[in-house]
Amino acid sequence: MLTDSLKNKVALVTGAGRGIGKEIAKTLASCGAFVIVNYNSSPDAAEQTVKEIIKQGGMAAPVQCDVSDFDACGKMMEMIINNYGHLDILVNNAGITRDGLIMKMSEEDFDRVLDTNLKGAFHTIRHASRYFLKQKSGKIINISSVSGVMGNAGQANYSASKAGVIGLTKSVARELASRGITCNAVAPGFIETEMTEAMPEAAREAVKKQIPLQRTGQVSDVASVAAFLASDLADYITGQVISVDGGMHM
Repeated sequence: MLTDSLKNKVALVTGAGRGIGKEIAKTLASCGAFVIVNYNSSPDAAEQTVKEIIKQGGMAAPVQCDVSDFDACGKMMEMIINNYGHLDILVNNAGITRDGLIMKMSEEDFDRVLDTNLKGAFHTIRHASRYFLKQKSGKIINISSVSGVMGNAGQANYSASKAGVIGLTKSVARELASRGITCNAVAPGFIETEMTEAMPEAAREAVKKQIPLQRTGQVSDVASVAAFLASDLADYITGQVISVDGGMHM
């Protein structure tokens, strides 16, 4: 259904070296988009994503940028426009965790998570919006989390950042809708990634019991929703939060 749905589109996916971001990048490429694979400190992982995209017949290129750096994001957007002529899709996926109980959480750990997860999304949207407004089109997809909807013990910083992404999404959607630009969020639940694979089996089973579908999700579950939101099929959808969590928070 989505084959070639993104042909001639240029997409930027932040934090696309591994996990959900990597799968989103590969899926957008499989739909025909030229994908810019953003990374901060993992060039090898980003290069691997690009290689896999090219191997599957797609087009991609890596770009280094710390999304928590406002000026660096501006330079990245300028480079994209200068090199590729336009930007059509922005996926804000870059994120970090610094888990800990609130009574022990340092100010640095709180700030670092919000700087990347929330301010990073603001930075890229802020700089991309000028180009989207000029071309009167654009798709913004922000990756939030079930933690941003429900909260999660030991993740006050992460949950706050992802809840903030939801508020940012709705505000941006309202501001830019009149120019044909959409902005939506995807809130994944417990998705199988390298991070979750490292969890003790007992902890994994405990999480599964909270999921009505009684199983964990796959990165492809999130990527397929992102690809849909990036396509013309989602032209009349904006300001929404789509949960991909097996019913975890309903």
